Amino acid sequence: MALIGYARVSTQDQSLDAQITALTNAGCVKIYHGKQSGKSDDNWKKLDELIDYSREGDIVVVTAFDRLGRSLNQVLSKVDALSKKGVHIKTLDGQIDTSNGSPMAKAFAQLLGVFAELEHSIITDRLQSGRVRTGRLGGRTPKLSAEQRKEVKMRLKNGESKLKLSKEYSVSRATILNIENE
Repeated sequence: MALIGYARVSTQDQSLDAQITALTNAGCVKIYHGKQSGKSDDNWKKLDELIDYSREGDIVVVTAFDRLGRSLNQVLSKVDALSKKGVHIKTLDGQIDTSNGSPMAKAFAQLLGVFAELEHSIITDRLQSGRVRTGRLGGRTPKLSAEQRKEVKMRLKNGESKLKLSKEYSVSRATILNIENE
């Protein structure tokens, strides 16, 4: 078991010193840190390196829970990745400690799962509502209009060749077959 620290600040103006000192004083043997905007991929690469480095039974220590991401979704994603590896999380502000196996720690882990599922459901619902509102329900737009499809069906019934129709409408033979099988 190792204590692994993670420190992050959002801007170049901010200092990591206080976080690094606190993590060192907490006994962290290795400290990963990022001094970039939360949007920066480099920042998350450091956290991903920490996740790769950590082993089952290790404890990732942060000064506050929000250091793990800019949004609840990002935080939950990182917590999930750590949990799947059997890595615990502890905050120096005392809010979270999943390493002690207490009923509160277990409840917290389950609550995080509930919030992750809720956030996913909300995002999915918003996407679907937007699609319905704009009329863009997803999928590729058909190469042939409804009128052209009717025309193709009629011509197929009259015995015209699929190859000839595919060339005329500039579509694949498979598209003509799909229209025939509708």
